[in-house]
Formats: sequence, structure tokens, C-alpha cells
Amino acid sequence: MKLFHNYYTYILACSDFSYYVGVTNDLDRRLLEHNNGEDKTSYTYNRRPVIIKYYEHFVDINQAILREKQLKGWGRKKKEALFVQDFEKLVELSKSNGK
Repeated sequence: MKLFHNYYTYILACSDFSYYVGVTNDLDRRLLEHNNGEDKTSYTYNRRPVIIKYYEHFVDINQAILREKQLKGWGRKKKEALFVQDFEKLVELSKSNGK
């Protein structure tokens, strides 16, 4: 019997207006870790506080990682269209390679 797990691909908005994309199995814990600055070498350490702008739920870690890689390849405009669920703009940006 296969057990299902919870995984999340997420996008954070950082205090310097950049975005961070990651994967976790506990979204609340991971947000606290980012904001508490538990890893001084992490991208978000000097960009706190951070807030969650978007997340997706997965039961397969491999799917979550694939989505993370995809989102990391997206530019700012495309991520912002995703936040507001502007799917027409996502399609437009994908066709024009506007990231």
C-alpha cells in the first residue's frame, strides 16, 4: 500500500522585491524557517521578512521538484501572472518567451 505524502512547491516574495521558489513537506514550518533566518547561507536570509505569494500541493515529491524547476525558469512577469491566476497572460508570455 502506497502512502500519500504532502509536498508543496512555493514562491516567496522577499523584502527586496525578489522571488524565491522552493519545495517543502511542511509549508508553515518552512515559512517560519525562512523568516527566522535559520540558515545564514540561504537566499532569503538577508531578504527577510518573506511572505508566501503562491503554492501548489503535490503527493509525489518528484512532481513537486519538477514544478519547482519549471517555476525557477520563469521570469518575474510570468510568476506575477500566476499569483493573480491571469492564465491568458501566462499563455501570452509563454508564446512570446516573455518569461
